[in-house]
Amino acid sequence: MPTVREHQHVEWKESWRDEYLRWLCGFANAEGGVLVIGRNDRGEAVGVKNAGRLLEDLPNKIRDVLGIVADVRLVQEGDKELIEILVEAYPSPISYKGEYHVRSGSTKQELRGAALDRFLLRKQGRAWDAVPVPHVAVAALSTEAIARFRKLAARSQRLDAATLQEADAALVEKLNLLEGAYLKRAAILLFHATPQRWFIGASVKVGYFRSDTDLVHHDQIEGDLFAQAQRTVEVLLAKYLKAVISYEGLQRVETLPVPEAALREALLNALIHRDYAVGAPIQIRVYDDRLRIWNPGELPEHWSVERLLQAHPSRPFNPTIANAFFRAGEIEAWGRGIQRIFDACRLAGAPLPHLEYTEGDWSMEFAFSPAYLSALQGPAELAAGPAGRVSKGVAGQVTGQVTGQVTGQVGQEVDRLVLVLEGAMSRADIQQALGLKHRDNFRDGYLLPALAAELVAMTVPDKPRSSRQQYRLTDTGLARRAALLRQGNR
Repeated sequence: MPTVREHQHVEWKESWRDEYLRWLCGFANAEGGVLVIGRNDRGEAVGVKNAGRLLEDLPNKIRDVLGIVADVRLVQEGDKELIEILVEAYPSPISYKGEYHVRSGSTKQELRGAALDRFLLRKQGRAWDAVPVPHVAVAALSTEAIARFRKLAARSQRLDAATLQEADAALVEKLNLLEGAYLKRAAILLFHATPQRWFIGASVKVGYFRSDTDLVHHDQIEGDLFAQAQRTVEVLLAKYLKAVISYEGLQRVETLPVPEAALREALLNALIHRDYAVGAPIQIRVYDDRLRIWNPGELPEHWSVERLLQAHPSRPFNPTIANAFFRAGEIEAWGRGIQRIFDACRLAGAPLPHLEYTEGDWSMEFAFSPAYLSALQGPAELAAGPAGRVSKGVAGQVTGQVTGQVTGQVGQEVDRLVLVLEGAMSRADIQQALGLKHRDNFRDGYLLPALAAELVAMTVPDKPRSSRQQYRLTDTGLARRAALLRQGNR
């Protein structure tokens, strides 16, 4: 009885069948291995009857079908003759009649779909995001997205000023986003206004759940990756996360259930390292006691979650996308993303996130701290935070009791919006009615706080960026407006 067992590099078969060429294909596409003919699943030598013919036929059959050279040997074990077929790992992809197989653990798997794409690209020494896309010119990219990148890169000082002043085509080339005359996939994801036309899952879906099956409301964020990063954080803070308000002397302190720095880093990690060949969006599930980020993705070969939690080199799944985010100052290039998330949680006194990886699925879950949850359970008040987020504070720390309607806790800016909003109005019409010139000031100081306080609602809530998007007063907003008008008539 042999001491070795079947494993990554060893497979046993009682007799030869031509279908076992698939197993040899799997060894060649992985780390190499040995197929032993004449040994049963229990490891017992049963021998082969036609060893001489197999020694003559198998090398030619392997060469003709797989296109590789294997070492075929006769092994004597007691009075039994066995055949060992030794296959080396091949740097190029090996196919069996158009099928691609790979050895994983003690099993053989046929690669299909996105897994096959990743395998073929890896064997060619290429990343998915570096593949060129025909029939898309630099002129088709969003000038707004490129301008946003220029501003970020100028602030980070990770691109020289001369490069940032060059034309869009030259800048795209400097970022290694061109292959010959073609844009790479990374260019479309980074700078096209609607990359979802090419990559259907290239978006972020956010939902609030009472339970795993009870979805209350959701948002889907699309656009280029830089816009997705910014807009997703804004939506989470405005509509999904409640900040506990406390005071240190006269200083007002807002504590989010997930530190904003950790949330942003986790989102960037998902956007940069996800597998865009999979047609599923990044999913962010917000519950009453936790937040979970899921994205399709693969760990580097031979890596584990445990290794990610230790010091490790940077190995981005999409290196060209990662380079652009690094130049923009959004990430580091030292493989410290997970550590930065943990550091932000420690600094805020929040629980560390739980990381989980199963083949093709990556998730990070942030549990809300008991102290935060306890603060939400007691008597509380609603207030519009500085980023428009709904926040709760301990009773007595903020004036004005909430009893089913929003009281005077919203700012004067929100009250002004409530008074000018008639029926359903577009964002531009509301901004004009308020006499405001700057979009950012209107969004951050007026619209987002009004949405967060549930005084205003979108007419197309499932598509926040819809060109037909308008805003209307909710029942709470109408009640607030009536109260303001009564006060004005006194």
